[in-house]
Amino acid sequence: MINILFVCHGNICRSPMAEFVMKDMVKTLGRSADFHIASAATSTEEIGSLVHRGTRERLAREGISVAGKTAVQMKRSDYDRYDYLIGMDHRNIINMQRISGGDPQGKISRLLDFTDAPRDIADPWYTGDFDRTYNDVYEGLKALLAKLSGDGYKMTVN
Repeated sequence: MINILFVCHGNICRSPMAEFVMKDMVKTLGRSADFHIASAATSTEEIGSLVHRGTRERLAREGISVAGKTAVQMKRSDYDRYDYLIGMDHRNIINMQRISGGDPQGKISRLLDFTDAPRDIADPWYTGDFDRTYNDVYEGLKALLAKLSGDGYKMTVN
């Protein structure tokens, strides 16, 4: 079982987008049973809130539902529970390391660090550009799956 936690500031835009797109990708590969995928926030601002309308609408265009998801906060115990703790930007990484008490096992990274062009994923809460966020998230998830394939897991997504 591969345990992955996607993290952003509020857990209403980027991290739930990554969570549900990744769930869809592994389902398409017939590998859902091999994964536990979730998402969380570094802040408490949106705890209990539904996924942002912009994320819901963008994912609906892909046939992906986020029904039932509400924002939760990352906990220190998540560091031991997950194999990968993946933030969306450098600020998330700083906060994730603070919450977890460091990163002694090297589990924390940005999603786009798995790509050939490491960078932050811009927050659509501020940019309003959910299409760009989706494209960046998809790029990062494809690269993550390629990395997992290189680690001995057979997975590829078009």
